[in-house]
Amino acid sequence: MSSPIETPGNSKANAREWILRVRATPKSSRDAIQGMHGSALKVSVQAPPENGKANDALRKLLARKLSLRTSQVELATGQTSRDKRFLISGLSREELESRVTELCEQEDS
Repeated sequence: MSSPIETPGNSKANAREWILRVRATPKSSRDAIQGMHGSALKVSVQAPPENGKANDALRKLLARKLSLRTSQVELATGQTSRDKRFLISGLSREELESRVTELCEQEDS
């Protein structure tokens, strides 16, 4: 499995900020982490893709599933695309990878 985590491409990046690649599926039957889609975390939300509703639902779901505050999860790119990048702050890369792996394993079982 290719990691959905990458280093931010800006000069303000530090060892506790990471980009998490997400493949979004809005208007789903439930909010869920669905495993991997290529090198992105596949996430579905019930919210429709209009007026930022799905993006907000994705942000809140990621924060809850990764045990973070919503202020630690910020949509960096992909406001109108299914392929998104979220800036995750406050975790080391190892902590984030561990949490993402755990989420994917929960989906497999």
